[in-house]
Amino acid sequence: MSHKREEWNRLLARWESHLRIERGLSAHTVDSYLSDARIFACHICDHSDHTSPSQLGREDVESFLVAMLEGGSAPSSQARALAALRSLSEWLVENEIVASAPTEGVLTPKKRRTLPDTLSTAEIDQMLSTIDLSSAAGHRDRAIVEMLYSCGLRVSELTGLNLSDIYWKEEIVRVTGKGNKSRYVPMSPESRRQLKLYLATRGGFVSEKSGEALFLNQAGGRLTRMSIFNIVDRSARAAGIEKSISPHTLRHSFATHLLQGGADIRQVQEMLGHASISTTEIYTHLDTRHLRRVVNSLPLEK
Repeated sequence: MSHKREEWNRLLARWESHLRIERGLSAHTVDSYLSDARIFACHICDHSDHTSPSQLGREDVESFLVAMLEGGSAPSSQARALAALRSLSEWLVENEIVASAPTEGVLTPKKRRTLPDTLSTAEIDQMLSTIDLSSAAGHRDRAIVEMLYSCGLRVSELTGLNLSDIYWKEEIVRVTGKGNKSRYVPMSPESRRQLKLYLATRGGFVSEKSGEALFLNQAGGRLTRMSIFNIVDRSARAAGIEKSISPHTLRHSFATHLLQGGADIRQVQEMLGHASISTTEIYTHLDTRHLRRVVNSLPLEK
């Protein structure tokens, strides 16, 4: 073993004692930190001209993250390794091994944002058509799916709706979103129609604990998030849809269809209740057929 590797091993052994005894971190966290730090140390010894811990600089950390990226590591793995190196850097500064933290100014790698499956309008229509309307529960479930899609609601927003949140004259619904912020969303004619049909049967669910809750379970209480997931999953399976479906799929489809229809992204942001426009931008992907229609509609220069 080289002198430099021995130096790193001795330093990491001291740091391990600091993590376990002085900071009292869990064994899992300590092991995770040490694993990433040892890989980093090996990288430094193999790729850096100044391999001593006392000579570490920001460029060493960044070159390590680049190597992780080129090696196919996920952003989450890079972020975890950077967290370990930040802890190590703070300890190096506290013990006057380095003058400044090597991780200072190094940005955390952004996690990839994966897009959920999108349903076509035909698939959504098929889901709705499979719901049995011969019972009060069927009318309730139909209204739920309609509002999840045509109002673009989060599950928590739907389960939190009260009777007083429906403004029939104005044809809007008041939604309480993240941070307890309220917004007003237009209701489609079909969602209003289905909601009225459900309300005509809601009395069959009402109990002493119902209060103002809009959507009720069989015991008269407010529907839970899991209940909504089950309703959506049940209607999707009945429609023969094999995609991975959740209530958020309906919200995602709502946003996608609005943008494909020409809606302004700022309007969609407002309807979805996003605090940042960057969040709404993940919905701006368009399928190949839509892009082809747009391109074909462009005037050709002669």
